[in-house]
Amino acid sequence: RQGQDHVTLRSVKSFYFFDKITYGTSIVLYRSERIQQGRKTVEVEMKFRSGSKSCEMNGVLFILSHPIVKSNGVFLVSRTDLVKLIDPVLRPSHITSAKPFRTVVVDAGHGGSDSGAMGFYKVHEKYYALKVARMVRDQLQRQGYQVVMTRDSDVFVSLQNRVRIANKYPNAVFISIHFNSGGNGRANGIETFTISPVGVPHMGRDVRKGDFRMVPGNITDSASIALATAAHSRMLLYLNEPKYGNNFKVKDRGIKRARFNVLTGIRIPAILLEGGFISNREEARKVHSTAYQQTMAAAVVRAVNVYRNSINR
Repeated sequence: RQGQDHVTLRSVKSFYFFDKITYGTSIVLYRSERIQQGRKTVEVEMKFRSGSKSCEMNGVLFILSHPIVKSNGVFLVSRTDLVKLIDPVLRPSHITSAKPFRTVVVDAGHGGSDSGAMGFYKVHEKYYALKVARMVRDQLQRQGYQVVMTRDSDVFVSLQNRVRIANKYPNAVFISIHFNSGGNGRANGIETFTISPVGVPHMGRDVRKGDFRMVPGNITDSASIALATAAHSRMLLYLNEPKYGNNFKVKDRGIKRARFNVLTGIRIPAILLEGGFISNREEARKVHSTAYQQTMAAAVVRAVNVYRNSINR
């Protein structure tokens, strides 16, 4: 830890102009809205816990690559999390790999012989994924984006072909739409996956030798976490805030790191959304409704605009 792979949270406070840091059950960094270098910066509250990988930024859950540690009375965050998560989320306009774009590759998960999860209502994941993907496509096209669908019908598309399609468009972003299952029907909530940085394993498993190799997805890993932040936060906002017309009470399972093929092989900012557990009776009822699907699609479209504006600032 000798300053090689960790930095102090107090250093984070100073560098990003946070007003204060408080210590208790959680370590909280707070910055009020202000004008900085001629621009208005947003209010930010970050919460950490010693020994935990959980980090909350403005109420949105991020799963860190490494836990917060305490050494000689000082709290430390890994340099990987500073460089590959905190910095791109707080300063998206500084991401060098984030390019202007007008093309969005929308990937409806599964399809054809690959049905994905079976939902509580005996409807497969591939059906919901395509339905939401088409809604996203239609709204983006109305706003002037070029939209490329990896599939636009109930056909099988290999993971390699999804990667190949995405990599044809160097000035684009990639959004893969899925729905979850598991947890004996009790698990619920939404989660968003983005590429694991070099040296960080796939969510929930131990480090392997291959995790230390650079993969194509790492070219834009900072841009991908910024895109994931925009998408995940908007989905939570749109699905849970009555002012957006709905209150689905969706649980935040966080923004997580993964080594799915579509994340490791794609050279443009890429994220994979899990829009809820269709194996959970209550959540399946929500996902099955057109209102939920339309709200999720609207959130994804808004996120594309938020991300695009944030990197162009």
